[in-house]
Amino acid sequence: MSNPALTALSQAGVSIWLDDLSRELTDSGALQQLIDDKNVVGVTSNPTIFASALAKGDRYTEQLAEVAARGGDLEQVVEQAVLEVTTTDVRRACDIFAPVYEASGGQDGRVSLEVDPRLAHDRRATEEAARTLWRTVDRPNLMIKIPAVEDGLPAITTALAEGISVNVTLIFSLDRYRAVMNAHLTGLEQAREKGLDLSRIQSVASFFVSRVDTDVDARLNEIGTEEALALRGKAALANARLAFQAYEEVLASPRWQVLADAGATPQRPLWASTGVKNPDYPDTLYVSELVTDGVVNTMPGSTLEAFADHGEVRGDTVRGTYEEASQVLDALARLGISYSEVVEGLEREAVSKFEKSWGELTGTVRDELERAAIQAGGDR
Repeated sequence: MSNPALTALSQAGVSIWLDDLSRELTDSGALQQLIDDKNVVGVTSNPTIFASALAKGDRYTEQLAEVAARGGDLEQVVEQAVLEVTTTDVRRACDIFAPVYEASGGQDGRVSLEVDPRLAHDRRATEEAARTLWRTVDRPNLMIKIPAVEDGLPAITTALAEGISVNVTLIFSLDRYRAVMNAHLTGLEQAREKGLDLSRIQSVASFFVSRVDTDVDARLNEIGTEEALALRGKAALANARLAFQAYEEVLASPRWQVLADAGATPQRPLWASTGVKNPDYPDTLYVSELVTDGVVNTMPGSTLEAFADHGEVRGDTVRGTYEEASQVLDALARLGISYSEVVEGLEREAVSKFEKSWGELTGTVRDELERAAIQAGGDR
């Protein structure tokens, strides 16, 4: 039975995606149940999620043992094992979401898989990694996640131009978001020149939310004045709402209209990092306050359950807020909080965090492979 709060969210035009993926979710039937009961129509993953999944239980042991049995240089075996484990999980999720993908005309039913974050500043390596993941998973409802660092922008264009659907991730700043939208338009223009079917190329732009408040609130607490403290919990929503304003401006442009007439679909904004970090804030803050037609909200399981339990949809909470949002950022600037310093720092921190998680993922896989090799030796 569908949940009333989540049904209301879907009816308001928000696509609900889960920010989690594991073999336990796909193989236990839990993911299908989320589709049936919680209106979940897509899944995102990242290195942190996979590292966590592999650290729990033994659902990956058999596959890792098979990879270990092939032998070879340990580091190469580790890289191959990571590829096979993650793409297997994503392929299974893609198959589960296939009916949603078909029913939505390809807009939803999407599963995202990220390129190795260590390649974030290497355009060519990112492009090749995107191609490898796209070929390996071999499902039309896959999305390849590419970080929106400056060096990644040309890779985003290249992937889209080759017909690869892309989830652009780690967007924090309005200027970078505008550059991402430009990369998207350029990629579609190149795809059209190649004669590709634009309607089959989907993209979302993952604009990160809660981390902005975490950073800005700490700065406001340091300042400590009444004016500063009154601004806590407002920066992230203001930033996201102004991002949607920028998105609307692109949709109104002649450049976009040409592509839309050729069959292209918009690169929808995706609200990412929607789990609330501050216990003083409502645990559904970054869902209920970012409701508008035509967006995706990807939620960790705890946020999804919280909204299902007590979330409220009060109409559109994005359109019509742009002036107030601009005033929030202006007020922060008057207090000496540098917007560029905040968002640039958050981008560096996010890339570093995912690189660390990738290290944890490969470390877990390496340990499992070594255990499997020792076990195989003992069996002989």
